[in-house]
Amino acid sequence: MFVWPVRVYYEDTDSGGVVYHANYLKFMERARTEWLRSLGFEQDALIRHEGVIFAVHHMTLAFLRPARFNDLLEVSVVLAERGAASLVFRQAVLPGGAGGDAGRGSGKMQEEKPEKKSEMKRKVPRAAFCEARVRIACLDAMTLRPRRIPQPLLREIASEC
Repeated sequence: MFVWPVRVYYEDTDSGGVVYHANYLKFMERARTEWLRSLGFEQDALIRHEGVIFAVHHMTLAFLRPARFNDLLEVSVVLAERGAASLVFRQAVLPGGAGGDAGRGSGKMQEEKPEKKSEMKRKVPRAAFCEARVRIACLDAMTLRPRRIPQPLLREIASEC
């Protein structure tokens, strides 16, 4: 699991000091970009050298509780599925380490009571602010049509899921 720290700034909040819902998407985008960078791939270099871009194809979000101004957050990135031309990530926005989130949750993973048998093995971070499942499509940079993920990237992420 890859984790990227984010501080909630005033500009990220609404008039009540609560993170505006669209900003969770920005936090998750940054974390996926940093995940890719941590593997040694820059998106501008992928365009230049491989002729590909990545675009969100589908996203499912659950807003669980509000993050607030000055909170320190951790945005997790877990590669859940890998296809020929797409990647699926599980992401969560969790309370971060020391900082402005005191008293708002521990960030520890806890077992949630399952509603269905299929959910029995799923661990959910109870303290999460937001969770998402994100399908990213690999596209040809010129035609914007689906294209296979470049082999160097596939080799690097082979052990991720």
